[in-house]
Amino acid sequence: MDKPSGTARRVGDIAPFHVMEVQTAARALEAAGRSVVHMEIGEPDFPTPAPVLAAARAALADGGIYYTSALGIPELRQAIARHYADRYGVAIAPERVVVTAGSSAALLLVMALILDRDDRILLSDPGYPCNRHFVRVLEGEPVGVPVGPDTNYQLSAGLIERHWTARTRGVLIASPSNPTGTTVPPDEMRAIAAAVARRGGRLIVDEIYLGLSYGGEPESVLSLAGAAADDLFVVSSFSKYFNMTGWRLGWTIVPERHVRDVEKLAQNLYISPPTLSQRAALACFLPETLAILEERRRAFRDRRDFLVPALRGLGFGIPVLPSGGFFVYADSSRFSPDSERFCRDVLEGAGVAITPGVDFGAHRASEHVRFAYTIEMAKLEDGVARLARHLAGR
Repeated sequence: MDKPSGTARRVGDIAPFHVMEVQTAARALEAAGRSVVHMEIGEPDFPTPAPVLAAARAALADGGIYYTSALGIPELRQAIARHYADRYGVAIAPERVVVTAGSSAALLLVMALILDRDDRILLSDPGYPCNRHFVRVLEGEPVGVPVGPDTNYQLSAGLIERHWTARTRGVLIASPSNPTGTTVPPDEMRAIAAAVARRGGRLIVDEIYLGLSYGGEPESVLSLAGAAADDLFVVSSFSKYFNMTGWRLGWTIVPERHVRDVEKLAQNLYISPPTLSQRAALACFLPETLAILEERRRAFRDRRDFLVPALRGLGFGIPVLPSGGFFVYADSSRFSPDSERFCRDVLEGAGVAITPGVDFGAHRASEHVRFAYTIEMAKLEDGVARLARHLAGR
């Protein structure tokens, strides 16, 4: 018998993306003539680097925009493998690299590969909302584990051990994370990999923001996990560090024994990654492109170094300095017990768009908001000044 709604039960468990609703409200204010400082969306303001655009134009002129292998073009898989060797000192076989239609597709492929109905995946709460929804769409059960400043807002080996059950299939870590910008320390990542391996589980590490790390050389889990590295899944993207959000291109590194199964899934789910995007992305690893990207990484770091003390000075609680990405997850409970209401108030009263914590989980979500420093410094300074005036007058 059909359900009254006419939709699958899983649809009811997929929450809307509140940040998009904030953006819609902000755009409506702008359409009415208001000025808004956008600190809600996690999209770099920098354009796609010129060498990448040039590579795309050359590919278009060549005209060979046809389907590729579901695994991606061999040249790009090899370039990604070389990037891990050059940047992170990790030797991985190009055969383990699967190019995907964005990192979202990569996560869906991994979940489709490892999950059966009612299998559990442990995730941090707060965490990127789509991760739990990917698990639910595949009929698994996402288990949000409350985390706080004592563990850098990240899962730890101890937390994983305490929350592991007979139904737990694996663990999904994001390092650096969205929304907190925090990183799992190397020793803790080693302990996590060992703890998951002891239980015969699967460890998936989202390294989408690894290129945007500040303070010391970033380390991939592939260089930390020892023998367990051969059994890991790593997910990454051309969107954030490489400034290619709209090109919808990512990758996953999978155990060699699973490459064929992942290929079958990709063939059926989306045939192949976008060909033009793959041809363009080959230019991401050119020295001139990497020089541009490193300059932009330093700009993001400078923005962080301005924004965090400025927000602390206004009364927001930020107990852990974000070490990567472009987000600040701030305790706003001093101003309001309801972060959704607080975000509406700040948008309407100050013309500053920020994201309520409810997007990122349940643990103290009403007491937190997320700021994205994906706008130029002058706009950040304007946003902070607006907040200061608004909060002083409340």
